[in-house]
Amino acid sequence: MIVHLTVDGTTHIVDVDPLRSLATLLRDELGVIAVKNGCEQGECGSCTVWLDDELVCSCLVPAVQADGASVRTAASLANGGLDTVQEAFLDAGAVQCGYCIPGFVVTVADLLERDPHPSEHAVRDALSGNVCRCTGYRKIFAATRLAEARRP
Repeated sequence: MIVHLTVDGTTHIVDVDPLRSLATLLRDELGVIAVKNGCEQGECGSCTVWLDDELVCSCLVPAVQADGASVRTAASLANGGLDTVQEAFLDAGAVQCGYCIPGFVVTVADLLERDPHPSEHAVRDALSGNVCRCTGYRKIFAATRLAEARRP
C-alpha cells in the first residue's frame, strides 16, 4: 500500500507491506534512528513517537494507519540544538546505553507539555510504559525534574 506521511517535518511517500509496523517503517525503511525497536510488543516504550500529537508505541501501529498522519520523534525536539528535555537527560546522567532514551525523552516532553508541574505520581504514571535496563530510573526521574525546572 502507498502511504503518505510526514516524519519530523519531512514528507514521505512509501510503499509498505500492510503488516509492517510503523516502527519498522521509520527505523528500517526511512532511517529514522530516533526510533528504537526494542520488544515489538509495546512493552518497553523505546519506539514511542507522537502520531498526530498522541503518544503511541510505534511497534504496535500498522504503518498503513499512519497514512496522511504526522509523526514526530525525539529528533523533532532538537531544532539546531538539544531540547530542554534532551539536555536534562545528559546533565542528569540519565543516559547509559541510550537504547531506551528516545522513548523516555518523547514521553517526558509530552508529559511536561500537558502538565508543566506534574506530581511525583503523574511522572511515575507517565513513565510506566518505558523500560530501562541500565539506569535504575532515579536518574531518569531526576532528568524529568531538571527538565521541568528549566522549561520556560
